[in-house]
Amino acid sequence: MTTSAHVSGSEEEHFDIYDEAGVWLGTAPRSEVHARGLWHRSIHCWLVRREGSRKLVLFQQRSSDKDTFPSFYDITAAGHLSAGESMRDAAREIEEELGASIPFEALIPLGEARHEAAGFAKGTAFVDCEVSGVYGFVYDAPLGSLTLQAEEVAGVYEADLEEMIALFDGKQDLAAAAGFRLGPDHQQLPSTVQVKTSDFVTRPLSYYSGVFRALLLHL
Repeated sequence: MTTSAHVSGSEEEHFDIYDEAGVWLGTAPRSEVHARGLWHRSIHCWLVRREGSRKLVLFQQRSSDKDTFPSFYDITAAGHLSAGESMRDAAREIEEELGASIPFEALIPLGEARHEAAGFAKGTAFVDCEVSGVYGFVYDAPLGSLTLQAEEVAGVYEADLEEMIALFDGKQDLAAAAGFRLGPDHQQLPSTVQVKTSDFVTRPLSYYSGVFRALLLHL
């Protein structure tokens, strides 16, 4: 296990690692963290928006080049905490991925989520054990005002919050969403999709429905 948190140049990113009780154990490189299933921390930020009487939740489509869950739908913006970072530091992911400058103080804390998953990333087995700080934000600008980080995000969509709750509660099979995807020159191309739960990054369905219910209270 690596205990140095210094990352520079071409060195691999390091994460703080913890035991199951949340006690800090040191740091380790990203590849080791995912190979050994070491507990680490991340941030989730869900954007919601009002449009007239409609209450909408925004979600991204991951780039097809991502090593895990390529092209799946996911949290509006999310990212790991590098070694030594706080949730405040990690909130930079919102601006990096979406081009929206949102102060950490404006985020709505929605609690923590623990997530354990296993799979393969480009042929290599991984075990992901994360504790995530979950936040919301009421976004008051049009969807088209977002500027996506093409290396990470292929598109962004929004759907009716109550429909998404029904979807993840198993009360309907599909939900309609509209937004845009990035074209070959990173231009915004309008897009409409019908999404199902299996199109989203694998997490407990209760995670999604629980977060959406919490977000609904703030609109």
